[in-house]
Amino acid sequence: MKTLIKLGLLASISFALVGCSEEKTAPVEQQTTESTQQVNDNQSNTQEKQPAQKEEKTTSSKDEFKGYKLIKANACDLSGSREANVVVDIGFGNREYWAFTNEYGQLIRVTAKKITLQNDRTEQVTSSGRYCRDEAKVPGVERKDLDEGHVIADSLGGVSNAYNITPQDSTLNRHGDQAYMEDAIRKAGGATDFEAIITYPNTKTQIPSRYKYTYTIKGNRVVDEYANGNPDKRNEELGLTKKQPTTSSKPQTKGDVSAVDTDGNGQVTIKEAKAAGFKMPITKDHWLYPYMDDRDGDGLVGE
Repeated sequence: MKTLIKLGLLASISFALVGCSEEKTAPVEQQTTESTQQVNDNQSNTQEKQPAQKEEKTTSSKDEFKGYKLIKANACDLSGSREANVVVDIGFGNREYWAFTNEYGQLIRVTAKKITLQNDRTEQVTSSGRYCRDEAKVPGVERKDLDEGHVIADSLGGVSNAYNITPQDSTLNRHGDQAYMEDAIRKAGGATDFEAIITYPNTKTQIPSRYKYTYTIKGNRVVDEYANGNPDKRNEELGLTKKQPTTSSKPQTKGDVSAVDTDGNGQVTIKEAKAAGFKMPITKDHWLYPYMDDRDGDGLVGE
């Protein structure tokens, strides 16, 4: 009898302990569920925010490349061939100057957010002040009246491959509107929002018929548009010029070359001339010209 009573009491105590245990663990399970739900909610909120942030950061700044294949070209590639429907960086070093071709391989457009002038103190240039020893041989440059004309000049940070060279009238390139435009940008210390539009008389030639340059210097928007021809002849045809008396082409004899020729080799480099305070280009009527190397024979050194 006593044994039965003890067993009954043990059963009651066990039941009570189990009941207490279940009552204590239930809140823990509920708390764990609530914490997990809160973490999931936080993760969900984070995931919802991420796409919006990513979309803002990945907005492309090169939408203008749409429809063109982005390729690379050696800065000093002298071949005159171009690929069709491509975009190429023609800025020397870290500059970003973009050149575009059409379906016929014609160079039709060049853009640059910022034109940064050549710096011969930090950049490797030849003794004639160029990045490359020569320019690309684009079909047409073999004509005597045409130059290997840079769309963006060496002095403005442009390379010398076919994506930056067009056959250009020699007078226009050396002394005309093209030369004036380049000189204006140099004197301003650079330019922004640069764009060149190049047009052709037909789809077979690589010789442009017209250029249009748009750029900003010192807050002023400039538009230069001109035909690819001799401006002197055109102005003469229009009666805008008068014949000037001929002057001697003999160079000036003033100046002490030894003060400029620092290494005493009898030749003056562009670096030596700049270090002595002379501005580029040096023309053939300048007294320094006979001591300098005009490799392309255009009457200008350091243009």
